[in-house]
Amino acid sequence: MDINSTVNKILVSIKMKGEVTAASLADELGMTKEGARQHLLKLEKLELIQGKAKSAGVGRPVTYYQLSSKGLDEFPDSHAQVTIDLLNSVRNLLGENALSLLITDREQRTYARYKAALESDITLESKLNKLAELRSNEGYMADWKKEDDAYYLIENHCPICAAAKACQGFCKAELKNFKQLIGEEYQVERVKHILSEDSRCVYKITSNG
Repeated sequence: MDINSTVNKILVSIKMKGEVTAASLADELGMTKEGARQHLLKLEKLELIQGKAKSAGVGRPVTYYQLSSKGLDEFPDSHAQVTIDLLNSVRNLLGENALSLLITDREQRTYARYKAALESDITLESKLNKLAELRSNEGYMADWKKEDDAYYLIENHCPICAAAKACQGFCKAELKNFKQLIGEEYQVERVKHILSEDSRCVYKITSNG
């Protein structure tokens, strides 16, 4: 995907935010609302996005645009079929225990690498900044936000979704690593999951104190 083109910037924006309006897109990309609307209508005609009108109280309903299944395909898994084939080969030739050992090894190496990267980060927000950066570099399109007393680590894409569907041990390992990295003083729970048909994976982080 050429992220420099306007069309792909729009697709990336929708992927990151879940949904956009013509007005919010115009503000983000520095264009007129009518210009943004024309781009959205073009993408809707190409079946890359789909619009849904929502009532916002007084006045006309506002149309919110989300990625369609075809639009989501613009953000593919990395080497999906090859990964699935390899996992199935390990399972068939060596058994489930060997597959568990493979996932555990990956989990431990990922944890060690992340722990080293977060070594100088003391506050929760600095840890989330670093985690979002690390995960984004790996294709997860990660970000974080704070709402009231809770923090949310958001992964807008899963570059290993096909592998995770074939073996959900990858998702369990990911959650375990986040809990260890963020620390015992916080509770970390996955509240949205791409494998549960959500548009993104979201981890809610709250203080145990």
